[in-house]
Amino acid sequence: MSGLLRLVPDEPEPAYEPAAARATVRPRPTWAADPVDELAQQLAEVCAAAVHPDEIAAVLEADGLTGEQITERYGRADAFELAAELYARVPRSHPEPGPRPDPWKVTPGRFVLRALVFTLPGFGYSLAAPLMAGARDGYGLPPGTAGLVASALVAWAWNQALAHRAYLRLATGGRSAAARCLQWGAPLGALLAAAAAVIPPGLPGVAAFAAGQALYLAAATVLLVLGRERLLLLMLAPTAAGGAALLAGRPPDALRIALLLATAGGVLAAAAHEVVRARREGKPPAQPALSPLASLPYGLFGLGCGVLTTLAALGDVLRRTPGATTAGAAVIALTLSMGAAEWLLYRCRGTALAALARSTTTAGLKLGAARVLSLCLAAYLAALALLALATGALWPDGPPVTAGRTASLLALGAVLWTGLLLQAFGVAWLPALVCLAAAGAESAAAVLRISTPVTAQLLVCTAAAACLLAAATALLSRITAHR
Repeated sequence: MSGLLRLVPDEPEPAYEPAAARATVRPRPTWAADPVDELAQQLAEVCAAAVHPDEIAAVLEADGLTGEQITERYGRADAFELAAELYARVPRSHPEPGPRPDPWKVTPGRFVLRALVFTLPGFGYSLAAPLMAGARDGYGLPPGTAGLVASALVAWAWNQALAHRAYLRLATGGRSAAARCLQWGAPLGALLAAAAAVIPPGLPGVAAFAAGQALYLAAATVLLVLGRERLLLLMLAPTAAGGAALLAGRPPDALRIALLLATAGGVLAAAAHEVVRARREGKPPAQPALSPLASLPYGLFGLGCGVLTTLAALGDVLRRTPGATTAGAAVIALTLSMGAAEWLLYRCRGTALAALARSTTTAGLKLGAARVLSLCLAAYLAALALLALATGALWPDGPPVTAGRTASLLALGAVLWTGLLLQAFGVAWLPALVCLAAAGAESAAAVLRISTPVTAQLLVCTAAAACLLAAATALLSRITAHR
């Protein structure tokens, strides 16, 4: 029996098949004189996509191919030698990555809503005209303007810093943590802003309006951080109705004040309700202490932007230019454009991430980042230019819309947008310092009467925007910035 068994030839060991291909048996091609060629065909996709032979060796080992099998079947010393052979035989062919969801994709409707809630409060100044009745100051402005401006600048800076701190709490501890931050920060900011209004001498009515302005800005910050833009828009309905009434005629003074009080009271009640509601959602987990210095640059950026916007609106008046008027239409256009600015910030981040996925070289990544940044900034400036033309046509009482004024407004818009973009990537100190420096330079030019306010704004903001744009381009060209 043993001799008979020795006459039966041994069955050949089956050729190696990777785990993914073992479900079906492939016939060995007649041309494959070398079994490595057959293996290269079976692992063609793996070998073509590999960037190093070790990737192929890992696949061989994962499929259970032992060193003895490699030596007997393929005549190679080990998996690494066989992998190097396969890597050399199969040309590189890296497949394009599949489509991935855009984490920054948002609908434009939300930002149209935010543009409205940023702009509608401007009607409050027109409704409050009876409170500021009296002799004009030395610059031809209504009495108490200095106090209102000081209060607005303090509120702008404080609420920018408070919003940053509350958003950090929102990200780490949820709505409950953000509400606890806002319930203390918002009233303190309103108190400081109201106090700033009474430092310059003014009328009691102006002080009352400044206090209402401070309370409104604090409450609006609460609602915006907690994502209640629709509720804020609803509370602004009385002021919006008052603005429409002003366009149609001259409503009674008592009705004006009642509409202002309705908006202020409604926003305060809504903010208090949302804070209480958010706190009931549960106790936030223990969180590391946040240093106030983390939010300081955001507040300084808000202060710098506030000064630049104030100079854009009142520069000619403060310089006592003959026949000068406030550039309210430009400020309205800038405020309306903030909705488009926020939406384009999201589009910039999403498009830059897509450009990163398509790039295969460092130079390609830099070029793609510069292209994305240029397109998004150009789109924002185009929207701002259209809004400036529209508001200038609707409010003809302001200074004429000239090429110089439009260019200076666009330069200011570029500073704001690129600064916000850098903040979105976590770079806070650079835009804060650049905006403060620009505000200081424009203020110095106004005090020293070095040039016209429009020229000073154009030169200073163009230089500041170029600095911020260069920093943003370098930032978007780094892979780590998109994590």
